Amino acid sequence: MPKAREPQAFSRLAEQLVADLRRLPYETPARSRPRATQPLAGLMEALRQEYRLGRDAPEYTLRERWREIVGAAAAGYSHPVTLERNLLLVLVSHAVVRNELFHHRETILGRIRAVPGCEGVKGINLRMG
Repeated sequence: MPKAREPQAFSRLAEQLVADLRRLPYETPARSRPRATQPLAGLMEALRQEYRLGRDAPEYTLRERWREIVGAAAAGYSHPVTLERNLLLVLVSHAVVRNELFHHRETILGRIRAVPGCEGVKGINLRMG
């Protein structure tokens, strides 16, 4: 049984001529490039990884264990928001607590790295908010 081949693609000029012959508008933009179709399974898996669909994000784990990481007093005035490029953004609502977290950031980073899934956190960004 012969192997099935992909159909031959027509040139842009040939497609324009066929559209003129059929009296249909040729709507493909002049600068566009046709690309091969990707399988949907690979695309869906890439989107699941990018947006962490169906998986627990490290931020969720840190939010649940934040009280253990920084202590009850500091946890009442701060909370982790996002983890981007191995940098944890923490919003702090009190200047004294922000200063305290800033001075103990190396200890806090050690505790964060001990949490499963958070081994790659390299720094903490403390913002008032």
